Amino acid sequence: MKRLFDVVGAAALLVLLSPVLLLVALLVRRFLGRPVLFVQERPGLGGRPFLMYKFRTMRDAKDARGEPLPDSERLTSLGRVLRATSLDELPELYNVLRGDMSLVGPRPLLMEYLPLYSPEQARRHEVRPGVTGWAQVNGRNALSWEEKFKLDVWYVDHQSLALDLRILGLTLAKVLKREGINAAGEATAARFTGSDRRQTP
Repeated sequence: MKRLFDVVGAAALLVLLSPVLLLVALLVRRFLGRPVLFVQERPGLGGRPFLMYKFRTMRDAKDARGEPLPDSERLTSLGRVLRATSLDELPELYNVLRGDMSLVGPRPLLMEYLPLYSPEQARRHEVRPGVTGWAQVNGRNALSWEEKFKLDVWYVDHQSLALDLRILGLTLAKVLKREGINAAGEATAARFTGSDRRQTP
């Protein structure tokens, strides 16, 4: 049922939001240039890698040594708007159709985080990652990593179609209110550097 719900929901949203997708693509092309999409390898179900698609929100600015500038300096005004409204996430609907992601599930993070999880935190990969999730509607990037991972694992243990519908409804409300976009004092989410409790209980 969940997979059928994902396919039907993602297909319907792609059709319904196609004018928005086209407009965002044109704006990104105009103000950020090519490529329009940001493509990055992320861990999916079971930690297996897949290519995730998002709209670009940052410039490719580098320092004198050729290293990328901090996110706060590369994030553009357009990028801030796209992130605040979650419009940058819309191409992930394609990932849902492909089976890489679900509409609802723990957010796909970076591949480099995989060895940093505790055994309990790693359980977030027992389900497909989602475009939105339980952590996103309970604080999003305003939460600590520990809090987010606890919410992700709670979702794994309590997932249901009713819960997914509730999360989708709450996501819409959160996006409209623009709540929890970033952690305090951060332009983007702070990086995860590991847990102090990596040992198995």
